[in-house]
Amino acid sequence: MNRHLYTLLLHLALPLVAGRLAWRAWRAPAYAKRIGERFALGLPPLQTGGIWLHAVSVGESIAAAPLIRQLLTRYPQLPITITCMTPTGSERIQAMFAGPDYAGRVQHCYLPYDLPWAAARFLDRAQPRLAVVMETELWPNHIHQCARRGIPVALANARLSERSARGYARFAKLTAPMLAELSLIAVQTSAEAERFRRLGARPECVEVTGSIKFDLRIDPALLVRAAELREQWGAVQRPVWIAASTHAGEDEIVLAAHRVLLERWPEALLILVPRHPERFDSVYELCQRQGFATRRRASGEVVATSDQVLLGDTMGELLFLYALADLAFVGGSLVGNGGHNLLEPAALGKPVLSGPHLFNFLEIAAQLREAGALLEVADAGGLAHRVDQLWREPALAQAMREAGQAVMQANQGALARLLAGLARLFQPGT
Repeated sequence: MNRHLYTLLLHLALPLVAGRLAWRAWRAPAYAKRIGERFALGLPPLQTGGIWLHAVSVGESIAAAPLIRQLLTRYPQLPITITCMTPTGSERIQAMFAGPDYAGRVQHCYLPYDLPWAAARFLDRAQPRLAVVMETELWPNHIHQCARRGIPVALANARLSERSARGYARFAKLTAPMLAELSLIAVQTSAEAERFRRLGARPECVEVTGSIKFDLRIDPALLVRAAELREQWGAVQRPVWIAASTHAGEDEIVLAAHRVLLERWPEALLILVPRHPERFDSVYELCQRQGFATRRRASGEVVATSDQVLLGDTMGELLFLYALADLAFVGGSLVGNGGHNLLEPAALGKPVLSGPHLFNFLEIAAQLREAGALLEVADAGGLAHRVDQLWREPALAQAMREAGQAVMQANQGALARLLAGLARLFQPGT
């Protein structure tokens, strides 16, 4: 399938796209807002001649934040347009870049669907000098419209699993020309670099820069605030663990593990954070249905000693919720979603647990595992056993904390390498 056939099929699929959008709006009403932006209609006023950065959703937006701040510092004369695809990503972007320091410098809208005319209208409005796409959010028509206009496109913090590479290879007539139009592919590992080259990327445009997620800096005030809140709860000595970024089918496993832990640690508190906000209500109902005394973080109420579960149903607080816990389980890994960012709890000095499905983070998981900072579990029994072990063996927990932070420190520098690569893409005098 080439790009023209892909574009035809995309137009034919518009009724399905509309139906899916309506379904998502039914589950999360924010999807019903700003629909015109998804077709490059009714875009907000945009300053031109700057940098366009695309981060598909919340995780990519958070990962991109240090990069965006560095770009603002290095290129103070250039506006930065940030796009995403989800309401939660949009909320996070607007929250991170609110305030007078960013006024007039950071602008935001949804990325239009990958239709040639919508992509062209968006680019005509933004007129960026450089496009930066986070991770592997590849859209053939957006990239081609940039190439037509001479706008260099960089894929930043790129990752490509072997499974995803096989999927791209099945559509080589579409993906190979698209990858060849990229000016920089800054990949996380050498294995991923080779996969991009095999798929048609220009070898001279592929660079191994590492993962910018290792460059995460923790604000010391965050740790102070977390310690103060646990003291307010009367939970300084209370065993607290977090299960974060959980998906459908995982919450039941986590709650089953917590039930076992409560038999051994009656005062134990689970902080349960579903990955998607549209699941907050259903997970709360699940906790209540299973008989757990549950308090919602969004209520702002103080956690009582009788509470067994704190539902993390707020946005933009994941790092803070990690900081509240003694140890962390990272979700998307007991079901086949490929896992989520293991480095956030590691950077906070938390022992890290996960399930076996980590294909989105194979290299990072391997480094943490080999250093002794990550333990993998297969089911509720294994999860309960490991949490119990870490509470009973403080020396093991401390060793995991130190190992995780050592891995973070050893791999920092990716952000500087990425910025150097982006600097080479600017034309002289820009």
